[in-house]
Amino acid sequence: MESNASEVALDLFPYLKVYKNGTLERIAGVEVVPPGLDPETNVLSKDIVIVPETGVSARIYRPNLISEDRKLPLVVYFHGGAFCVASPAFPPYHTSLNKLVAEANIIALSVDYRLVPEHPLPTAYEDSWVALQWIASHKDEDGNQEAWIKDYVGFEQVFLAGDSAGGNIAHHLALRIKESNLGQKLKILGIGMIHPYFWGTSPIGPELNDRSRKELVDKWWLYVCPTDKGCDDPLINPFVDGESADLAGLACDRILIIVAEKDILKGRGWLYYDKLVKSGWKGKAEIMETEGEDHVFHIFNPDCDNANRLTKRLASFFNQGKLPFQLKCQSEVLG
Repeated sequence: MESNASEVALDLFPYLKVYKNGTLERIAGVEVVPPGLDPETNVLSKDIVIVPETGVSARIYRPNLISEDRKLPLVVYFHGGAFCVASPAFPPYHTSLNKLVAEANIIALSVDYRLVPEHPLPTAYEDSWVALQWIASHKDEDGNQEAWIKDYVGFEQVFLAGDSAGGNIAHHLALRIKESNLGQKLKILGIGMIHPYFWGTSPIGPELNDRSRKELVDKWWLYVCPTDKGCDDPLINPFVDGESADLAGLACDRILIIVAEKDILKGRGWLYYDKLVKSGWKGKAEIMETEGEDHVFHIFNPDCDNANRLTKRLASFFNQGKLPFQLKCQSEVLG
């Protein structure tokens, strides 16, 4: 794109630029890699279309060596990117999902929801909801069936997971499932939220001492969701009224929240955990903080020790679905 700095109307570093002529330039998350067999992890992946009319699709992963005699947990994954960049085919996400599937021995379906600004919110949430409906349809004998789901998935072992904006999506879907017919067909055992993207107008935690980053995150949200409620829109601030009663309606039995010490969003993750354990929700809540790391470090540095620990913690979470609960809540800090 031929342009200069004077033509930039809005710079949403590090994600995208909007020019005065109305054109958009995505700076991050634009690279893609094809699916296939990953030689490092021996994980197989392919792209599938969920809704041909809208183009909503997903990348599905499974271990290359698998037996139909043993059904595996299904993790429905929602990628991050502030709702405006990235995809399941973005190389860091593809690498991360390969590693997670290999470590946890699961089936994973990474949803390619449509992005802002071409598809304003709540499109990302609706696309993700449609993906869950499509997965649930595999319990019936008709419809658009995917063999990897039909043959290998244990439908009593379904999890939602996501990082950043994807963690936000998982939260909202779990609330919606409880009051829908979908809840009668699809049992969600748990949610894994990695550095979830929640926010608010009034600063808390690390936001109090980092005004520049607070303003940056404000700017991102006001772009992707330009409503009169601003950073206290319920989509981004589930505690805008100071209450946590809605969390009691989360349609799952277990939640793992992962935060990072240097992440500006860390305070929101801890707030979510605190509200959750006081909400009357009957499940098991866990939180893990990684020392010395920043937002979604495991996506961009997947081979570091802390990323490996994070992946192993998620794998353990996804493989404990049938174990009895021993603790109401649990927290840990890993460095």
